[in-house]
Amino acid sequence: MFKHILIFILSASVMLCSCNNKGNDGEAFRVETINKITPVKDQGNSSLCWAYAMLATIESEHLMKGDSVNLSAVYVARNMLREQAERCYLTAGREEITTRATAPRLIALIQQTGLMPFDSYRSDCNFNALCRKLGVLCRSAVTRRTGLEALMRNTDDLFDDEINPVPWHVWMLGAEYTPQEFARSVCRDDEYQALTSFTHKPFYENIVLDVPDNRSGDKFYNVPIDTLMSRIETALRHGHSVCWEGDVSEPGFSFERGVVRLGDNRRMASQEERQTAFETFRTTDDHCMELIGLACDKKGDRYFICKNSWGTDNPYGGLMFMSVAYARLKTVAAVVPTDTSSLR
Repeated sequence: MFKHILIFILSASVMLCSCNNKGNDGEAFRVETINKITPVKDQGNSSLCWAYAMLATIESEHLMKGDSVNLSAVYVARNMLREQAERCYLTAGREEITTRATAPRLIALIQQTGLMPFDSYRSDCNFNALCRKLGVLCRSAVTRRTGLEALMRNTDDLFDDEINPVPWHVWMLGAEYTPQEFARSVCRDDEYQALTSFTHKPFYENIVLDVPDNRSGDKFYNVPIDTLMSRIETALRHGHSVCWEGDVSEPGFSFERGVVRLGDNRRMASQEERQTAFETFRTTDDHCMELIGLACDKKGDRYFICKNSWGTDNPYGGLMFMSVAYARLKTVAAVVPTDTSSLR
């Protein structure tokens, strides 16, 4: 049973190949390759999928290299919201307070403000409610002209109450780190490359991806869809996980069944069809997941194995099987390890 195999992955961190797997009340898939993963998490009441998915990708990379880290998305969210509070005040309340972003934003944030292990900083905070409270706090400060220093003290107090106070240091394997030192030990700023594939911008250039959540203007390397799909599959086959960003609004996306597919699951979309879907808003930037492996169904259709961040309540313990045909049409971006660019 797939749940037994999932437990084996989580506890022993052993790669499985060419196995027949089926979850309770789920479809059977033959796994070609699957990478080591940390436990499936639940992003709860937040839009932090980009942080959970990118951190999960980094965690798997460490497992592949024989290391082990389990990282806190909550700490990243706190620091991002703190930055937004400052901008909201200085723009006279016009800056939106939100936990939405794109996956590459995670890399920039942890380089700036640091990182903590999952067990050092965790919370069941309702981040949607926290964003509303922070917005009220900022706009009230603007009205009263309290000054930035007073606002930031009140912001930190709000975060301490709603999330948790932040530890001063990180302890790992008997060593003491600041959050910034820990982040640099976990991930360099040049360790990953963000890829996209759209024709309204030139190929083989770093472009700003035109989606609402890219508020910070993060750059993505624009390549043809054949190249993008090849980079994803090559990374997975060499033991590297990938952070996937794309559209989950299609009827064929079902977390409850653990399956993501199109009506015609074998027809591969052209570059032009992808562009049309994007320009007519039928492909939207909705969600991020970690891609951890490859599989096929009983018909021989090919799938990516995904680690979601919506908890474990589906037939595959929180994992999902997304068809390659779906990914080809509905992928908005993918973040891959930089050192996989020369792999074949």
